[in-house]
Amino acid sequence: MADEMSFYAVRCVFHDDRDGATGPQGLAPGEHAYEERITLWRATSADEAIELSDKEAEQYASSVGCEYTGLAQSYWLEEDPRRQGTVAFSLVRKSLLEPHVYVDTFFDTGLELEEEIEE
Repeated sequence: MADEMSFYAVRCVFHDDRDGATGPQGLAPGEHAYEERITLWRATSADEAIELSDKEAEQYASSVGCEYTGLAQSYWLEEDPRRQGTVAFSLVRKSLLEPHVYVDTFFDTGLELEEEIEE
């Protein structure tokens, strides 16, 4: 796979503590917002994909007024990302938590800034 162009997904994490029109809505004093973005890159290696992503992440942070934390995690896409059902990112984490506690702790804390989808 060396020197062969492949698709990589890169997850970057951003921080923002501004409340209001220029930042996340509804932050309490002292509260922080963290955004995870996953972008796709054609590169010859995971390291190259992260280098490309780091540049874009800095530009994104500058354009929206947040801070890029510097965390970038890469995932090699085994399949063409235009194919239905292609895995775009995967991360395995060890934990002693039971499934419902794990999900509530890391993914469904109640603090997510989400919008309801109207059908």
